[in-house]
Amino acid sequence: MLVSSSSLTPFLPVRTADDTPTEDSIPLVFPELDQQLQPLPPCHDSEESMEVFKQHCQIAEEYHEVKKEITLLEQRKKELIAKLDQAEKEKVDAAELVREFEALTEENRTLRLAQSQCVEQLEKLRIQYQKRQGSS
Repeated sequence: MLVSSSSLTPFLPVRTADDTPTEDSIPLVFPELDQQLQPLPPCHDSEESMEVFKQHCQIAEEYHEVKKEITLLEQRKKELIAKLDQAEKEKVDAAELVREFEALTEENRTLRLAQSQCVEQLEKLRIQYQKRQGSS
Protein backbone atom coordinates (compact mmCIF):
# COMPACT_ATOMS: atom_id res chain seq x y z
CA MET A 1 0.00 0.00 0.00
CA LEU A 2 1.64 3.23 -1.11
CA VAL A 3 0.91 6.49 0.63
CA SER A 4 1.05 9.78 -1.16
CA SER A 5 3.42 12.34 0.26
CA SER A 6 0.52 14.77 0.66
CA SER A 7 -0.97 12.53 3.38
CA LEU A 8 2.21 12.50 5.44
CA THR A 9 2.59 14.47 8.63
CA PRO A 10 4.77 17.48 7.87
CA PHE A 11 8.18 17.60 9.49
CA LEU A 12 8.58 20.94 11.22
CA PRO A 13 11.65 20.97 13.46
CA VAL A 14 12.22 23.77 15.92
CA ARG A 15 15.29 25.76 14.92
CA THR A 16 18.01 27.03 17.21
CA ALA A 17 19.94 30.28 16.87
CA ASP A 18 22.48 28.67 14.49
CA ASP A 19 19.53 27.44 12.33
CA THR A 20 20.10 23.70 12.96
CA PRO A 21 17.47 21.55 14.63
CA THR A 22 18.40 20.17 18.03
CA GLU A 23 17.83 16.49 18.83
CA ASP A 24 15.36 17.34 21.62
CA SER A 25 13.44 19.88 19.56
CA ILE A 26 12.58 17.49 16.70
CA PRO A 27 8.99 16.27 17.05
CA LEU A 28 8.26 12.65 16.32
CA VAL A 29 6.77 12.41 12.86
CA PHE A 30 5.04 9.11 13.74
CA PRO A 31 4.65 9.09 17.54
CA GLU A 32 3.12 5.59 17.53
CA LEU A 33 6.31 4.10 16.04
CA ASP A 34 9.24 2.92 18.11
CA GLN A 35 12.06 5.45 18.38
CA GLN A 36 14.42 3.36 16.22
CA LEU A 37 11.81 3.31 13.42
CA GLN A 38 11.29 7.07 13.36
CA PRO A 39 12.43 8.84 10.19
CA LEU A 40 15.64 10.71 10.85
CA PRO A 41 15.47 14.45 10.31
CA PRO A 42 16.67 15.46 6.86
CA CYS A 43 19.39 17.85 6.00
CA HIS A 44 17.32 20.65 4.51
CA ASP A 45 20.20 21.74 2.30
CA SER A 46 20.34 18.36 0.53
CA GLU A 47 17.70 17.36 -1.97
CA GLU A 48 18.80 13.73 -1.64
CA SER A 49 18.41 13.88 2.15
CA MET A 50 14.92 15.35 1.77
CA GLU A 51 13.99 12.60 -0.72
CA VAL A 52 15.29 9.87 1.62
CA PHE A 53 13.31 11.46 4.45
CA LYS A 54 10.12 11.45 2.33
CA GLN A 55 10.69 7.80 1.40
CA HIS A 56 11.28 6.91 5.03
CA CYS A 57 8.06 8.72 5.98
CA GLN A 58 6.18 6.73 3.34
CA ILE A 59 7.66 3.48 4.60
CA ALA A 60 6.83 4.44 8.20
CA GLU A 61 3.25 5.24 7.17
CA GLU A 62 2.95 1.91 5.33
CA TYR A 63 4.42 0.12 8.36
CA HIS A 64 1.87 1.83 10.59
CA GLU A 65 -1.00 0.85 8.26
CA VAL A 66 0.22 -2.76 8.10
CA LYS A 67 0.40 -2.91 11.92
CA LYS A 68 -3.17 -1.59 12.13
CA GLU A 69 -4.29 -4.17 9.60
CA ILE A 70 -2.51 -6.94 11.51
CA THR A 71 -4.27 -5.83 14.70
CA LEU A 72 -7.64 -5.89 12.94
CA LEU A 73 -6.90 -9.31 11.41
CA GLU A 74 -5.85 -10.70 14.79
CA GLN A 75 -9.12 -9.44 16.28
CA ARG A 76 -11.04 -11.03 13.40
CA LYS A 77 -9.10 -14.26 13.95
CA LYS A 78 -10.16 -14.27 17.62
CA GLU A 79 -13.79 -13.71 16.59
CA LEU A 80 -13.64 -16.54 14.04
CA ILE A 81 -12.01 -18.90 16.55
CA ALA A 82 -14.79 -18.07 19.02
CA LYS A 83 -17.40 -18.77 16.32
CA LEU A 84 -15.66 -22.03 15.41
CA ASP A 85 -15.56 -23.08 19.06
CA GLN A 86 -19.27 -22.29 19.35
CA ALA A 87 -20.05 -24.22 16.15
CA GLU A 88 -18.04 -27.22 17.37
CA LYS A 89 -19.87 -27.10 20.72
CA GLU A 90 -23.19 -26.96 18.90
CA LYS A 91 -22.09 -29.87 16.69
CA VAL A 92 -21.19 -31.93 19.77
CA ASP A 93 -24.51 -30.95 21.37
CA ALA A 94 -26.37 -31.95 18.19
CA ALA A 95 -24.55 -35.29 18.04
CA GLU A 96 -25.42 -35.90 21.69
CA LEU A 97 -29.07 -35.05 20.98
CA VAL A 98 -29.08 -37.46 18.01
CA ARG A 99 -27.71 -40.24 20.22
CA GLU A 100 -30.28 -39.46 22.90
CA PHE A 101 -33.07 -39.43 20.29
CA GLU A 102 -31.93 -42.81 18.93
CA ALA A 103 -31.78 -44.27 22.44
CA LEU A 104 -35.25 -42.95 23.28
CA THR A 105 -36.61 -44.22 19.96
CA GLU A 106 -35.24 -47.69 20.73
CA GLU A 107 -36.64 -47.53 24.27
CA ASN A 108 -40.02 -46.48 22.85
CA ARG A 109 -39.95 -49.40 20.39
CA THR A 110 -39.09 -51.80 23.22
CA LEU A 111 -41.86 -50.41 25.44
CA ARG A 112 -44.43 -50.64 22.62
CA LEU A 113 -43.43 -54.25 22.03
CA ALA A 114 -43.75 -54.97 25.77
CA GLN A 115 -47.15 -53.25 25.84
CA SER A 116 -48.28 -55.27 22.84
CA GLN A 117 -47.17 -58.50 24.54
CA CYS A 118 -48.92 -57.47 27.75
CA VAL A 119 -52.16 -56.73 25.83
CA GLU A 120 -51.96 -60.16 24.17
CA GLN A 121 -51.29 -61.85 27.50
CA LEU A 122 -54.16 -59.95 29.13
CA GLU A 123 -56.49 -61.00 26.29
CA LYS A 124 -55.45 -64.65 26.74
CA LEU A 125 -56.07 -64.41 30.49
CA ARG A 126 -59.48 -62.81 29.89
CA ILE A 127 -60.43 -65.64 27.50
CA GLN A 128 -59.26 -68.26 30.05
CA TYR A 129 -61.21 -66.53 32.80
CA GLN A 130 -64.35 -66.38 30.66
CA LYS A 131 -63.99 -70.12 29.81
CA ARG A 132 -63.76 -70.92 33.52
CA GLN A 133 -66.78 -68.73 34.28
CA GLY A 134 -68.74 -70.43 31.48
CA SER A 135 -67.88 -73.98 32.60
CA SER A 136 -68.81 -73.50 36.21
